[in-house]
Amino acid sequence: MLPIRDHNPSGRTPYITYCIIFLNCIIFFSYWGSINDPVVINEFFSTWALIPYHLSQGEGFYTLLSSTFLHGGILHLAGNMLFLYIFGDNLEDQMGHFGFLVFYLISGIGASIIYYMTAPLSPIPLVGASGAIAGVMGGYLLLYPKARVDVIFFILIFFKIISLRAWLVLGAWFLLQLANGTVLPSGKSGVAYWAHIGGFVVGSILCLPTFFRLGGLKFWKDSSGHPPHPEAEYTLVKSAIPKVKSRLGNKSPWG
Repeated sequence: MLPIRDHNPSGRTPYITYCIIFLNCIIFFSYWGSINDPVVINEFFSTWALIPYHLSQGEGFYTLLSSTFLHGGILHLAGNMLFLYIFGDNLEDQMGHFGFLVFYLISGIGASIIYYMTAPLSPIPLVGASGAIAGVMGGYLLLYPKARVDVIFFILIFFKIISLRAWLVLGAWFLLQLANGTVLPSGKSGVAYWAHIGGFVVGSILCLPTFFRLGGLKFWKDSSGHPPHPEAEYTLVKSAIPKVKSRLGNKSPWG
């Protein structure tokens, strides 16, 4: 299940969201050529990625933030940037450009701190914007629980696009992170589930002032959890290949 877009148009151009996406891409491609060179990439991540053991030794506190702009591969980068693109614009619309930037950075730092607390002696580097983006998802869920989100369901080689409510998509995602984070040892699973969990919780809390400014429970009641404006509608582009009607009509060619 992969979200590809929401039906919640933004009222302003999300310059900060675009800049964050651009910055993540620029940083990744600056070291992409060395990603298969263990000596170079290990030294790079040792300097800029969050390594909990180093933090426990009183070193590299700046990596609580710098690690959120690093990625381990193109798919890692693409997935994170897709989620930020889908959900970031609406929070930036409500918080303003500067407010959203502060929200994003604090969500990322908060996610890193919570991950560190679950594995303070781990020597494995933590990289990725997913903790900060989880904060965006938590804030989005608080403001627009019933916004429609289009997701692709993959079944073997087939796929289907369907619309689901944000509370279902984001709620299921959070529960999956929580289940995996509870079962798998932090710092050893290969996925920083507790960074995702921490970012989601921190983002939800940080979004509360915006929620109350909009009216709090009255905002939910007035909008019924939907975006407070008309939802965007999408239509699938039909194939340009003309259909040729059979001269046989509905009859089988075999009689």
